[in-house]
Amino acid sequence: MGALFADALFLPALVLALAAFAVPRLLARVLPEGVKPLMLNAFLSTVLLFLLATGFFVCLYLWQGLSVADITEPGLATSLVMFGRLGLIAAIIWAPIMILSVAGLPRKWVKETW
Repeated sequence: MGALFADALFLPALVLALAAFAVPRLLARVLPEGVKPLMLNAFLSTVLLFLLATGFFVCLYLWQGLSVADITEPGLATSLVMFGRLGLIAAIIWAPIMILSVAGLPRKWVKETW
């Protein structure tokens, strides 16, 4: 059971899924109600989740024992592209959950109607 959380994909997938649910909800507290702000929320959520997933993978690599020097050894641009790809690949996990979270926001609107 310990290996399920330590080295497997369960914990990273769970963290990304929880972030995908929480980020649009947190942004909805700041943004006004309406269709245009809802689309802005979806865009900002996508960008933030991409950056969070990319940073999360950097942290996972550091947690597994690599140093920052090891990560940037092939070059900073190469490393950024690699972690950017990992962040985009992680969209398989976070994108559907984020879309469902954004789609559920109009149910809580008080001033605007969908």
